[in-house]
Amino acid sequence: MRLSHKVILVTGSCTGIGKAIAKQCVAEGARVVIHGLERDLGEETVAEIGPDSAALHIEDLANEGCPARLVALALARFGRLDAVVNNAAIVASGNLQSTDAPFFRKMLEVNTIVPFLLIKEALPHLSERHGSVLNIGSVNAWSGEPNLMPYSVSKGALMTLTRNLGDTLMRENHVRVNQINPGWVLTENEAKRKREHGLSDDWPSHLPKVYAPAGRILKPEEIAMAAIYWLADESGPISGQVVDLEQHPFIGRNPPKDATTIPAKPESGKR
Repeated sequence: MRLSHKVILVTGSCTGIGKAIAKQCVAEGARVVIHGLERDLGEETVAEIGPDSAALHIEDLANEGCPARLVALALARFGRLDAVVNNAAIVASGNLQSTDAPFFRKMLEVNTIVPFLLIKEALPHLSERHGSVLNIGSVNAWSGEPNLMPYSVSKGALMTLTRNLGDTLMRENHVRVNQINPGWVLTENEAKRKREHGLSDDWPSHLPKVYAPAGRILKPEEIAMAAIYWLADESGPISGQVVDLEQHPFIGRNPPKDATTIPAKPESGKR
């Protein structure tokens, strides 16, 4: 097993990509700390994984002291901490006109500053294990959609944090920091957003090829499988890297001129 005996903390793991990562970590031999905001969904996730392999913490990451409580839970329950997956994020629409200062600050707090604080809190324990951090970003980090401006900025900042700490922490603490940027992923929350936009339940089967050349969008489990490499020892000393996980080249792509129809804007956050 690729993660045998490791203890991994996954934020935002009651649903979506985070849940898929946590479940795959356990399948590879790890034990996990599950985190989220919805206790019923968290308890359901722990039940699916098995209570011997999972500990649950329900709290808003922006609360003072939350990162410390998450790390303390991992140590109290499992006695060690080998990796942190910063997956939790606010995914919400906003542009120059609709975004005010409190909303922008909250987005940056949860999506960028909290991951930094969690890394800082976990660092002594990660250093002891020569562990790793995996940040879950978004292809929107490269510029983003017009109505995802603050979200995109927060993910761009996270990408810079990954590259900065990926250099310094590898040299000074033997801790690897890497990031994957998912493209459009069909999570529970993404399906819910599209229903709120008035789409029918079968909208994923009617996507223009320009957005889904494979005929479908990504699954959370596919992101989870990619995450395992960065959490496993097999990724060796690789650090400070950002990998886009999308079914087409996101940067410099030339979409067909007739690609004009999509069933509502793809809000590519995904958790």
